[in-house]
Amino acid sequence: MLIVTLLALAYGARESTGILMPLLVVGDIFAIIYYNRFTRWNHIIKIIPWTIVGVLIGVFYGYSIDENSFRIGMAIIILLSVFVMYHWDRKKNKTVPKHWSFAGLIGITAGFTTMIGNLAGVFANIYFLAQKLPKNEFIGTAAWLFFIINIFKLPFHFFVWETINLKSFNISLMLIPFVALGLFIGIKLVKKINENTYRKLILLFTALGALVIFFK
Repeated sequence: MLIVTLLALAYGARESTGILMPLLVVGDIFAIIYYNRFTRWNHIIKIIPWTIVGVLIGVFYGYSIDENSFRIGMAIIILLSVFVMYHWDRKKNKTVPKHWSFAGLIGITAGFTTMIGNLAGVFANIYFLAQKLPKNEFIGTAAWLFFIINIFKLPFHFFVWETINLKSFNISLMLIPFVALGLFIGIKLVKKINENTYRKLILLFTALGALVIFFK
């Protein structure tokens, strides 16, 4: 959520979604290469049709509104995501429904938010937590889900929203090496940072960034 916020501040809400897409795909590929052996395809099959529906809703909703409304909508989604994560962290009982309708609701929400602002992670992760997947299976399954959805989104960014173009792709190409560098640094740093403090700081700065986008 933090990188979504920073890119939106730097390049504008709608344009930033196209710049981020190639970076997400590269990150997905890294994750798939390492965690592919842990993937649980049965969970992907359950949620991905609903996520595709959510993406399609996001495509036509996002295409029909002006930049200012898009910016406000993205800010609201980011703030909502921060609230969901904060509330989830504070819950003592983290049991969630397992009925098919829960997968449908989470899938549509994740698809819509990923198209509007590349913000599916919060909602998809709650679904995978509900399945009580071990850590490696959680990461491997989520990596494939996000990769499939991001590839599905690409044509809409190219031909409908036109947020991926020569200008945006050049910016993405300049940033891609830093994705690999960030992966290496992140592996090293995460082991040394207190997780609780880290999560609180990320939520705080993300919320502040969303407010800046909202009032910009």
